[in-house]
Amino acid sequence: MTIDEQISALDDNVRRLKIEYDVYFGGGAKRPPNDTEWRVHSTIKKLGDGQKLTFAQRFKFNSIVQRYAVFSDLWRQKLKIKEEGYRRPQDAILGIQGMRSMDDGSGEEAEVREGKPFTVCCANPDSEREKVEQLYRVMTEAKRRGGEKVGDAANLDNFKAFVRRKTEQIRNECGCHEVEYTVEVQGGQVRLKAKAKA
Repeated sequence: MTIDEQISALDDNVRRLKIEYDVYFGGGAKRPPNDTEWRVHSTIKKLGDGQKLTFAQRFKFNSIVQRYAVFSDLWRQKLKIKEEGYRRPQDAILGIQGMRSMDDGSGEEAEVREGKPFTVCCANPDSEREKVEQLYRVMTEAKRRGGEKVGDAANLDNFKAFVRRKTEQIRNECGCHEVEYTVEVQGGQVRLKAKAKA
C-alpha cells in the first residue's frame, strides 16, 4: 500500500470511527469501537514515525490527525459522562419516576427542589410530545412554587418550538442521538439546561 493509499485509508477509518462512536453513544452498540480506534492509532503511529512524506501528504495527514484529536477529546468526555451515568443509576430512572408521579397525581417524584433536579431525554420532540409536555409542566410548576409568573397555555406551543430547535441544534453540533433536558432550582431560580446525551 502506497503512502497516499495509507493516508486515504486513515481518513476513511476516522470517518468510520466517528460513525461507530455515534452509534455507540446513541445506544445502537454495546461496546465502543476499540478495533477501529486501534487501526487509526496504528496508522497514525506508522505514518508519523520516520515516513518521508511530501508537503501535500504531510498537510493532509496533519489535517486528519487534528480532526481525529478533536473527536477523540469529545469521545473521552462522553465516555466519562456515560461511565458516571452507569455509577448513578438513579439518574437514569428520574424520567420514568416523573411520568408515574404525573399519572397518579401525587407530583412527589417530579417535584423540583434545590438539589433535586428533574431530567428527561429527547431525540425527536415531535414524536415525543408527552416528554416535552411533562418537561413544561414540571418547569412551570417549579416556577409557580417559587413565586415566578407562569404564562398561559399558548406558552406550551412556544416551548415545544424551542425544544424542537434546541434539540436539532445540539444534535447537529455534537453528533449525538439524544439531548438531555434538566429542570433544576439554583439559588431560588428555576433553570432549564440542555446538553448532549452521551
